[in-house]
Amino acid sequence: MNQIQELREIIQRLHGADATHIESVHVKETFQGKTVWEGIVEVFALHGHPKATRAYAWAHDTDDPTKPRRHVTVLHVEPITSAAAAVRAAIVQEFRSLEPTEES
Repeated sequence: MNQIQELREIIQRLHGADATHIESVHVKETFQGKTVWEGIVEVFALHGHPKATRAYAWAHDTDDPTKPRRHVTVLHVEPITSAAAAVRAAIVQEFRSLEPTEES
């Protein structure tokens, strides 16, 4: 199974919609002059999803031996209207998940 097929299956499982690959987009996201993420984002048309007509997806290796590969999918729903916006949203979400939370 190639990466496109793998991402299609993940989109189907996570979002309950069939996906057709449209294009591959190179995205380079920088912050304060430094590259924080660079890679290829796969763009898919969604069929049967109630809110989104597209999805953005990619995979990357991790340092976790129990989950060596992480797949990311982001739906094309305002304000996410491009592959670059999907990457930014994923970066923000990942950063927020790493922030310490206050305990009461």
